[in-house]
Amino acid sequence: MDRTEKREFVASLASVFAETSMVVVSLNKGMTVAEVTDLRRRMRGAGATFKVAKNRLATLALDGTRFDGLAPMLKGPTTLAWSKDPVAVSKAAVEFARTNEKFVLLGGALGTQTLDAAGVKALSELPSLDELRAKLVGLLVAPATRIAGVLQAPGGQLARVLAAHASKDEAA
Repeated sequence: MDRTEKREFVASLASVFAETSMVVVSLNKGMTVAEVTDLRRRMRGAGATFKVAKNRLATLALDGTRFDGLAPMLKGPTTLAWSKDPVAVSKAAVEFARTNEKFVLLGGALGTQTLDAAGVKALSELPSLDELRAKLVGLLVAPATRIAGVLQAPGGQLARVLAAHASKDEAA
């Protein structure tokens, strides 16, 4: 990379850090191209982005952002993953780390809060944003369903009583 490419990379990474809510830092200990491709596919499926970045350039991009607490983690062959949905990126990273011992979680940051590897794992165990929305809609719909059932029950009982009287009159 020449200087202009480096400047453009730092600027683009800094703009990404300004827009995202979660960044996960991991250590890449000799992963093959196929493994990295699989990881990128999983991250994309979770709505996250995965990038191998030079530590010096990533540190420059972190300066002045809310994620500057990540700078001490950028030692060795590190990779960055980020997403607007903090649970999705942490779930994808933790699931891949379980199946591949060459991929080691170092930590991450959720806004200004710096997390260690245990914090990222704890975050991955939370329900995702879509799951929370589904639960909320279910809670909102449940009372209406119960009210409809309660209102419908007396009418159904009355109809059964009238049907029983009608069939009794027909039989006699």
